[in-house]
Amino acid sequence: MQSLQNYLLIASPTMEDPFFSRSVVYVCEHNQEGTMGLVINQPVGMNLKELVAQADEEAEVLDDKAEGIVLAGGPVNQDRGFILHSTQEGWTSSLVMNSELMITTSKDILSTLGNDAGPDKSLVILGYSGWSAGQLEEEIQDNAWLMVEATNELLFDVPIHKKWESAVHMLGIDVWQLGPDVGHA
Repeated sequence: MQSLQNYLLIASPTMEDPFFSRSVVYVCEHNQEGTMGLVINQPVGMNLKELVAQADEEAEVLDDKAEGIVLAGGPVNQDRGFILHSTQEGWTSSLVMNSELMITTSKDILSTLGNDAGPDKSLVILGYSGWSAGQLEEEIQDNAWLMVEATNELLFDVPIHKKWESAVHMLGIDVWQLGPDVGHA
């Protein structure tokens, strides 16, 4: 089984689950036990300043970062936070995803995200998406998801409302070319 870690799942136009419609999911972990990922293009309706204030009232949040968007990572544990960020060590609970990317789940990073002490680039995500063993592979087989290797540019630099279309473009196709039989040759 090829690991899909560090790949993006792109919801196909046939995706029927309303939570995942037009979503892009960063795959954090994929093994025999299942898959864990973070949706990277669905806002929760809270900004960074509001989230940081809930975690640390004393934390400084600079004006240019205050309106940072907090994302809904999936339907599981929506009160649990994940920070997908450019490499920066020193946090209580971080996992290295590749040489340029980490995920931190400890609250100590929150007090720095709104100022210059935090990582250069980050996504603040509440909740995650999970699949049991074999479930994601079955959904891919059923054309629910397309896949492409993740890039830091798509993760951090593409505006949230353009991530799905940009991810589709990474496959070398235009959105209008996606039909109901996408994925089958």
